[in-house]
Amino acid sequence: MTIAVVCSLCAFSSQVVAAKRPTKTTPKSLFRIEDEQGRTIYTDQIPAEKNSLRQERLNPQGRAVETKEKERSREQQIMDARLAALRVEEQKLIARQKLHDEALLSTFHSKEDIAAALEVKMQGFAEQRQLLQSSLKQTSDQLDYYLKVAAEFERSGQKPSAAVVNNIALTQQKIEQVQAAIRGNMDKQQLTQHEYEADVERYLFLTQTTKKTREEALVPSVKDANSLGLFYCDNDHQCNKAWHLARDFINQYSTTQPNIFNEKLIMNRPPATSTDISLSLSRIALTDNDYLLFLDILCHDSATGRELCASDRVKDIRARFRPYINDVLARSGK
Repeated sequence: MTIAVVCSLCAFSSQVVAAKRPTKTTPKSLFRIEDEQGRTIYTDQIPAEKNSLRQERLNPQGRAVETKEKERSREQQIMDARLAALRVEEQKLIARQKLHDEALLSTFHSKEDIAAALEVKMQGFAEQRQLLQSSLKQTSDQLDYYLKVAAEFERSGQKPSAAVVNNIALTQQKIEQVQAAIRGNMDKQQLTQHEYEADVERYLFLTQTTKKTREEALVPSVKDANSLGLFYCDNDHQCNKAWHLARDFINQYSTTQPNIFNEKLIMNRPPATSTDISLSLSRIALTDNDYLLFLDILCHDSATGRELCASDRVKDIRARFRPYINDVLARSGK
């Protein structure tokens, strides 16, 4: 019995000591989130209504160890799709330009070769037009004949036969077709003339400049086609530098607040009013080592917004983009 009492007292004492000893508790995680107004909030528990916001889980030293991006709205998803489609078209244009340049350099060895090829083309157009004009004269003579036959019927007090009337109509139709073919021949000849003149200019540029400058020439060759601001990167270091400079440019000219910034996409919030301008930039890989920075400008989906996006103000922003990047890079020695 004495032993039992002693054991009970020992157990009780152990419980008292255990109760007094502090227990270790796992510290709560600290989160950093950005609310709808762009304000940064620190909290150990994210409210359900803010769970869709961008959030970072911080370690005890305050560094982000886990990031959850903000959920994309329907409007933002449409924007992403639009940018993706533009990037696809952009790469198609660049690929076509590269193929054209390669064909130009492999086909011709001098500008005189291009001039000789053009002369052959012009001679072909002239010969085709000569045949068409000969056909036109023959058809016109046929029409004159049928008209004379019809006139003889009328002088004799009779109506022209159905065959004569039908031949006149068919011959007139044929004349119109030949005349249209002649006009088409002349239009195509003029277009070919302009294309070859452009090829001469392009060939001289490709053969009289360095490889680096030739690659940069892809930018102006597609800029007008896409109505976009583009910047060609010489190397990864320059591209990374330009990427951060572009962020400053976008924040300077966009009237909406920043929304996304990562290594491939910079995007400000979509335009909320008809006077808003929202800028975005995507990094497009041409090859494993070559990149383009591709500027896009979005206005509000309204008549006023569409008018704004077509205005000189927006065109001026696009025109300023590449000179801005080049100027800052030059001043920084990059």
